[in-house]
Amino acid sequence: MEKINLAQKFAQIPDYWMPRIAAESNGQHVRFAKLKGEFVWHSHDDEDELFIVVKGRLTVRFRDREVNVSEGEMLVIPRGVEHMPVADEEVHLINITRAETTMTGNVDSDRAIPVSELQTI
Repeated sequence: MEKINLAQKFAQIPDYWMPRIAAESNGQHVRFAKLKGEFVWHSHDDEDELFIVVKGRLTVRFRDREVNVSEGEMLVIPRGVEHMPVADEEVHLINITRAETTMTGNVDSDRAIPVSELQTI
């Protein structure tokens, strides 16, 4: 049981869209990531996603609208909802999801990182 300093953990992440596992709880990963630019359209058939924006402003595009998530705000994306995260400037994000959840859900993409290859910080 050690506390986690968010700034120190984010400082250990050198690249964008490469989440790191900061903690595990009840079969879920607490993943930290730095984001910049567009990701890919995808959905997760079997799990919801929880995004918490620690720094910056994240736009999450849906097929029918966009939601802007600012520093200190969070968004739950229900399972099965297609979405694409976009960060015009650098965003520090905490993502809480089931440990077996892949980044790109149901989409085969070169942006996907197998869960087995996620690094711990």
